[in-house]
Amino acid sequence: MKMHRSEEIWLILSFGMIIGFMLLTGYQTFVQGMGPPSNKETIDPQKVDQTAPFDQPGIKQIGDKEYEVVMTLEVFNFTPSNIEVPAGSTVHFILTSKDVVHGFQIAETNVNAMVMPGYIQKVKQKFDKPGEYLVLCNEYCGAGHQYMSTTITVK
Repeated sequence: MKMHRSEEIWLILSFGMIIGFMLLTGYQTFVQGMGPPSNKETIDPQKVDQTAPFDQPGIKQIGDKEYEVVMTLEVFNFTPSNIEVPAGSTVHFILTSKDVVHGFQIAETNVNAMVMPGYIQKVKQKFDKPGEYLVLCNEYCGAGHQYMSTTITVK
């Protein structure tokens, strides 16, 4: 079967683009670590308050300018409600929901996570600029959803 020259060029370019996209995705996943998390951690959403580390939510220093924030989300509330860290700190957030699906978005950063009951979500962010960062629930979670927010103060 004889193909026209334009069909051959089109096929070569199409397959080249597909291979290029596959290589780019593989590079981003394995070299740059941009792939989805592979460790699925679960928790009984009925026993969040009795399960470590969520039995003592809060902030603790785990290294030089490195902090860990254990946070629970429920009924239009973030616990702990206000967080303070020094500028230049890296903060590791460990999150779970007690009731329904919530969102965890820190304004002016690229942090945006879905927090589901029964699952543990982990995200980290480095805060270089001092100021107040607004934390919002960006998943509709009920009638008072618009009031679900807190702040992270970076000094």
